[in-house]
Amino acid sequence: MKKGDLPQKTCPVCDRPFSWRKKWEKNWTDVKYCSEKCRRNKK
Repeated sequence: MKKGDLPQKTCPVCDRPFSWRKKWEKNWTDVKYCSEKCRRNKK
């Protein structure tokens, strides 16, 4: 699969798009934040 074909979401904290990662393979539907920093700074 090419990088351009990967699914994307938008982070609600920083409003930046982020792509699917192998480590999120099993829980992609539950992923909301692009990074740990954004997850910690949610408000």
